[in-house]
Amino acid sequence: MSKKTSLGQVSDFDIRLLRLFKTVAECGGFSAAESVLGISRSAISLHMGDLEKRLGIRLCQRGRAGFALTDEGREVLHASQSLLAAIEGFRSQVNQLHQQLRGELNIGIVNSLVTQSRMRITQSLRALSEQGPGVRINIGMMTPSDIELKVLDGQLHVGVVPLVSPLAGLDYIPLYEEDSLLYCSQGHPLFWRADADISDADIAAAPAVIPGFRLPPEAQQCQQALDGSATASDREGIAFLILTGRYIGYLPDHFAASWVAQGKLRAIRPQQLHYQVSLTVVTRKGRRPNLVLEKFLHELAVNND
Repeated sequence: MSKKTSLGQVSDFDIRLLRLFKTVAECGGFSAAESVLGISRSAISLHMGDLEKRLGIRLCQRGRAGFALTDEGREVLHASQSLLAAIEGFRSQVNQLHQQLRGELNIGIVNSLVTQSRMRITQSLRALSEQGPGVRINIGMMTPSDIELKVLDGQLHVGVVPLVSPLAGLDYIPLYEEDSLLYCSQGHPLFWRADADISDADIAAAPAVIPGFRLPPEAQQCQQALDGSATASDREGIAFLILTGRYIGYLPDHFAASWVAQGKLRAIRPQQLHYQVSLTVVTRKGRRPNLVLEKFLHELAVNND
């Protein structure tokens, strides 16, 4: 028996030799291991000899008496099984890092989108939560300008905003079109009048609530025809004032739908008084790779209902 030496480093070649040794020991000999390893008995013998030299240990007895592990060989087999199991566990854990999502998704959304029938955002958040139960989703409801600024400075990973005047440092991905109509509530003088009896002058004379946030040109043109007697920072604020019965104002049709069904709101001349806004998903240009964000964006793309 050669003098025992310590193995300072375990190389890939050492691991291959240990796998071969483990197979030979589990098969009970060189001959039985030939078909499993796909190499000849002589090649197995050479590899086993090489391993024994590298370890400085006699691992097995072979010859006419048959194959048998030495005491040291049994210890090396046990250690090899532990090492190879640990390597496989490491491989599985690393593979899971590519499959399991972890981290946060900070998303800013303009309010009142939850009533949109095309629920791409909701469906995408659900898919993200299902596929990455370790992901923490943080939603902030805020104005479009605040969303764009927070995406730019990295406070938000992604936002959902109407497309008005794109900022140079942001990417805008089309989401869907949103229709807005002019509404009044049940207590308003125009509520019971037929559309044919409501003139442009009647519209211009009625106190109106206008948004305090940026809008695309078509929407601005519609708002300019109104008597802006009140303002609101968001669509929910506009709805509050319209429902007082004192003001008219534009709201997304999906947001107003439940009040319309209850008979509390009606659209005024919807064929003429309406505008459309493109809603977009906004991200920062040149952002660092983020698996959680990319998964969310992927789900938005596939949930194109």
